[in-house]
Parts: sequence; structure tokens; C-alpha cells
Amino acid sequence: MGTEDEAAPPSSSSSVKKKKQGLGWIEWIRGWMVVVQEMLFQRIMASHLHNPMPLPPINDLTCIVTGSTSGIGCEIARQLAQAGAHVVMAVRNTKAAQELIQKWQIDSEGFCIALNVEVMQVDLLSLDSVARFAEAWNARSVPVNALINNAGIFSIGEPQKFSKDGYEEHLQVNHLAPALLSVLLLPSLMRGSPSRIVNVNSVVMFSSVLHKRIPAEAGIGVVCVSPGIVQTNVARDLPKIVQAAYRLIPYFIFNAQEGSRSALFAATDPSVSEYCEMLRSDEWPVCAFISQDCRPANPSEESHEVQTQYEVWEKTLEMIGLPSDAVERLIEGQEVKCRYGQQQ
Repeated sequence: MGTEDEAAPPSSSSSVKKKKQGLGWIEWIRGWMVVVQEMLFQRIMASHLHNPMPLPPINDLTCIVTGSTSGIGCEIARQLAQAGAHVVMAVRNTKAAQELIQKWQIDSEGFCIALNVEVMQVDLLSLDSVARFAEAWNARSVPVNALINNAGIFSIGEPQKFSKDGYEEHLQVNHLAPALLSVLLLPSLMRGSPSRIVNVNSVVMFSSVLHKRIPAEAGIGVVCVSPGIVQTNVARDLPKIVQAAYRLIPYFIFNAQEGSRSALFAATDPSVSEYCEMLRSDEWPVCAFISQDCRPANPSEESHEVQTQYEVWEKTLEMIGLPSDAVERLIEGQEVKCRYGQQQ
């Protein structure tokens, strides 16, 4: 890996075995305390925001939104489209997406708005599908101004499942697939400069290295956002007791429209590009992070561990079948071969 140390001598094998393999009870308690605190105070912290959020003029923007047939992603796509953007719904269920577009068109008739929305199929549980999506879009030689990696799954208590690529489904949908999509679409994002990659699933470790690898002149910002605690379809896979809590305390939990605000802000507000460039020039160790109240925030202490960032980066590129210099070569206009897709 890019930052790995020299091989440890045999005498250090005992220390390797002692390396922590998972979260301890202190981390679990601290994590749940953060969740509870966020849930109780998120509405107060975001009280200055309008709902829906007013958007700046975006008629000339092209935005790709994954997971846009339900929940937060559906709201992001709808509001971008009704504000005038060209929206590409990157989804597995194209029929559901087409039905949504028809509904949005009916709802927009009174406002004399002609929606510019198209549907492209992509299955994040297939890295071949992700690579083919990127190849098809790049072949158009048209810009992308915002890639919003919104799709995600969250199944607690379910039996562990693996994709046909051999990876655990949470790892693939929430991390590997958006990482592959983000890197492969860099040529189109450069055409749309100034452009942004917005990660709703908050994969800060990988995103921070991507942010550092992209030169300032490319004009591509990388932003992670927190939507807050939101009542969406993701909650259907939570334990019954957690689902009951969601229903008992609806006041504290955002609906999908409220949960979409941070991603919409990150994708459209002019100040975000300036913020990304400021962090790059200051050599800040992590990429931009926008909280659910649409304000810059500092992510977790662990996300600042630079060596771990690069270990995650190298391992991720290995798993998605890209060379370690893929970003640099794509930025320079060179061809990069991926293990997945038509050019495998």
C-alpha cells in the first residue's frame, strides 16, 4: 500500500495478533450516544433551514443521482429537476423511476416547468454494471456537474449476504460501488468543472484521499454529507425495537425532504467549491464534510488518520479493479483499464 511500513520482524508477530479486530464496548457506547444526541438536537440545529430548501439557478447543471427512486435520493432528484437541472436517475429499477418522472411532470404542470430527467440503469451490487454505466456516460463526451452517491443499504440483524462479485453487500453498495463510479466518471466531471462528488453515505476515508489526489486545476470538489437521522425505507431493515422508536418520536426524526437538504446544498451552493479549495490549499487531512444543518463540520477523530486513509484507498482500488495511479491517469486524459465492465 502507498503508506505501509516495512515488514515487521518475526518478534513483532505477537503485537500483530493483538491488533484490535472490531469495536470495543466503549466505542459502541460512544457511537450510540452520538446517534441519540444527533437525533435529539438535529431539528434545533437545522431550525434556520427552509423546507424545501431554495436552490440557486441550476438550469445549466447535469446531476447524476444514485438510489433516486425512494427516500432521500428521490427528493434530491425531484427538487433538482423541478429547479431546472438535467437529472440522471441512476437506478436499478428503471420502471419505478419512469413512474416517478410521470408523477413529477403532472405535479409541475401548474408551474410551466419542463422537466429534463432521464433514467439509466445501474446495479450497485454488480461492479460490472457500475463500470458499464460509467463507460456509457463517458462515451457521450458531455459534462457532469454533480455526482451524488446517495444509494445505500442498512440491514441490521439480517443474515450476511454477498454480491456476485464476492463482497459483502453493505461494503459493496455503500463503499466499493460509489468509489468505482466516482473514479471512472472523473473525465466527465472534469468537463463539468467546477463540479462536485457528493457522498451521502459519508465514506470519509476514501473520499479524503480522492480529494487530495485530484489537482486543483481539475476543478472537482469532493464532499461528504450527513443527512441526519431520517425516516426512509432504510429503516425497514432496522430491529423492531428501533423501528418502534422511530414511530414513537417522529418529531425528532427528519422526513426525506428534510434529509435531502445537506446533499442539495453540497451539490449546488457556490460556497462549497470555495470551501473544498480552501481545504486543499491548507492541506487539511480530510475532505469537506457538511452536517445535516448545511454547515461545515469536522468529521470523526478517526477519519483524520492519514495512514489509515491511504490503506483504505489502496485496498479499495485493489478490490474495484483499478490501478493505484488511476486518478492521475484519468485526469491526464489517459486510458485506464478496469477489471470490470466492457473494457475488462
